[in-house]
Amino acid sequence: MIYMMHLCGVNCYLAAPDKFAAELRAAAKGEHLSTLAFSEKGSRSQFWAPVSKAAESGEAYSLSAQKSWVTSAGEADGIVASSGSSDGSGASVWLVRKDDPGLSISGGWESLGMRGNQSNPMTLENVALDAGRLIGEDGKGADIMLGRALPMFLVCQAAIAVGFGEAAFIAAQKHITGTGFQHTGTKLSDLPNQRARLAKMRIETDAARAHLSAALDKAESGAADATLLLLAAKACATEAAVRATDIAMRACGGAAFSKHLGLERVFRDARAAIVMAPTTDHLQEFIGRLLCGMDLFG
Repeated sequence: MIYMMHLCGVNCYLAAPDKFAAELRAAAKGEHLSTLAFSEKGSRSQFWAPVSKAAESGEAYSLSAQKSWVTSAGEADGIVASSGSSDGSGASVWLVRKDDPGLSISGGWESLGMRGNQSNPMTLENVALDAGRLIGEDGKGADIMLGRALPMFLVCQAAIAVGFGEAAFIAAQKHITGTGFQHTGTKLSDLPNQRARLAKMRIETDAARAHLSAALDKAESGAADATLLLLAAKACATEAAVRATDIAMRACGGAAFSKHLGLERVFRDARAAIVMAPTTDHLQEFIGRLLCGMDLFG
């Protein structure tokens, strides 16, 4: 997750590679960690609608915002933060640095899963920024959030989910084929329902991988329906991972509930993406709007 957010943040710098050349060079050397700060307390998982605002004063700006779920908060060197534009016409995106006066981190990461995430609320209080920190154009931040960060985020999240499904399958397959009943001399794999569970996990994971591959092909070719498949890729893969890890827990029983198979971790972590913006509910709404010929955001 940390590396995924870093990639998304760096991709945003590419909107103005000359302006952010120093950050790009440092990132390439492994000396700069970036992250995204789009979600806000006021608009929750609807990250595309920041309620904060960057106030303009001459050639400078003052940014105040209550950000939530900032991955690597306090660790990331660069924070790609969104806000309402200075004139209220849309959103803007900024590069905030971790040592900027007015930036503070609160809370601590205690979660069901993703326990290495370090995702915490972030407060920006009158953080002074000059025009050189503006990524893209003032009021055109949606182009950065939705055009650059979102596609990469969807692809990375889908790939992670496919990995969860694969990890669950491998652990379950090893357990089912290698464990048995001493009193009967049979293995778990001799039970038809256990073989069916493995088959279901394999189908779920392979289907999600195939959808992701198709979405990447569409994106690379610039196909008209690329956005549709990219949105569906996260929804497809994350829900498939949840189903696959649930099947694995049932197939491996008490052994899965303990930690020695590693299944309890992927079972927990796979569920994070369901509520990670854009949530599965949001994605289904977006896909439905596109299928009905409507604007993505109504």
